Amino acid sequence: MKAWRHFCTITHHKILVAKGCFRVGLYRQGLLHDLSKYGWTEFRVGATYFQGNRSPNNAEREVLGYSSAWLHHKGRNKHHFEYWIDYSLDGTGTLVGMKMPDKYIVEMFMDRIAASKIYMKEQYTDRSPLEYYNRSKSAILLHEHTRALLETLLDMLAKKGERETFAYIRREVLGKQK
Repeated sequence: MKAWRHFCTITHHKILVAKGCFRVGLYRQGLLHDLSKYGWTEFRVGATYFQGNRSPNNAEREVLGYSSAWLHHKGRNKHHFEYWIDYSLDGTGTLVGMKMPDKYIVEMFMDRIAASKIYMKEQYTDRSPLEYYNRSKSAILLHEHTRALLETLLDMLAKKGERETFAYIRREVLGKQK
């Protein structure tokens, strides 16, 4: 039963991200988003630790001290900022956020909206993804461009809603890449 409920949750999440990506013209990313969650390495953990109100990766992390599913997931999905963490080019050996291509920042934005909708259900508002981000942003390693664009989109969503934000993404963010 937990496996089925996990499958339904990740599929609902994937559909929500795909709808958002399609609305801004990211068709390939919408179709391919989070496919690694259906592989055994990640699906097994999701089914084992499924709770329905938060990521199963957090529950696995509490039990084991780390999440094998998350370590697998973030290394295969370019819409996660953790994929883009590397050693700085200044020779200090410091870990820093590298600049993410805008199409992955937009997919990350869509991912945050979908996750908020999945876990918050009827309590979701267009402010929810921004509020979630603000609770942890000081600990997130992001390149300055990545941070600026993500925060712009989250703030715009909170103030102007999906319709206007998605139109802005299509026109100003992704439209200028052509």
